[in-house]
Amino acid sequence: MTTAAIRTRELSKDYHVGFWRPRPYRALDRLSIEVAPGDVFGFLGPNGAGKTTTLKLLMQLVFPTSGEAEILGRPAGDVGVRRRIGYLPENPYFYDHLTAEELLEYFGRLFGMSAADRRQRIPATLDRLGVGAERRMQLRKFSKGMLQRVGLAQAVLNDPDVLFLDEPMSGLDPLGRRDVRALILELRDQGRTIFFSSHILSDAEALCNQVAIVAKGRLATAGRLSDMKEFEVHGWELVMADVPPGALDAVRARARRVLTIAGDRYAIELPPDGRPEEVLRELTALGATLVSLHPLRETLEDVFVRRVAEMGEGARPSQNP
Repeated sequence: MTTAAIRTRELSKDYHVGFWRPRPYRALDRLSIEVAPGDVFGFLGPNGAGKTTTLKLLMQLVFPTSGEAEILGRPAGDVGVRRRIGYLPENPYFYDHLTAEELLEYFGRLFGMSAADRRQRIPATLDRLGVGAERRMQLRKFSKGMLQRVGLAQAVLNDPDVLFLDEPMSGLDPLGRRDVRALILELRDQGRTIFFSSHILSDAEALCNQVAIVAKGRLATAGRLSDMKEFEVHGWELVMADVPPGALDAVRARARRVLTIAGDRYAIELPPDGRPEEVLRELTALGATLVSLHPLRETLEDVFVRRVAEMGEGARPSQNP
């Protein structure tokens, strides 16, 4: 039986809010998730849903009110496990009088890397993240996007088995986002496990083979994108050009709708059992040309919006026993 890379069981966290009469406020409510080794796991939810709290609990920056968490089969916070993970917080703070090279030198020493390893890995990691000659500048002179690149560099410097990223695309321009996506896929192909929180749904949809959506501090839904019923095919869209007059007459009875795009170009929407290959064969036999054919599914954004609407946004007060 394969040990999960990350596992939480009934993980909960209460904070006390208020000044005169502090009351418990449940930021995370009995979260149970499991991430298999080598997965890219998207942890999604609106602001205040409990994403950052979960990451802080996994990093042992805060401690749970109840429940437990494991990383690589060991309790979160295990010293041996810490050497095998990387972490990028949502709003990293670095000693801004240091240069990027000096910062990574500092982290390399914390990881116990030898001088020879540091000389090799630091420039290679900065190159990989697109930090060029500015690596010798003080961090206080960096833009938010460049600081994010340096933060990613420190997160992968130790060649981690499990990488935790909190909003890794924050502050990045399109080129930076492309580079980070390429890095995540590269690490996945090397067998690493990546756990990242985000509200940028297109990135999660492009990168993740497993997601969890949290809202109101609770798990709304989780699973592999390929197995989630929300992403089953609910129809087909066939776009054809050069369609001769009258060719669509026999197709209309089987289609949900036929839309005229322009001139002799049409979009034909078929039900799940509409057998698009037969429609395609009939129309091409009459001289039409295929433009595109793709399945119709809910997007991750559709599921996200619906689940959040069902559960409500934000955390909820803790229920006292």
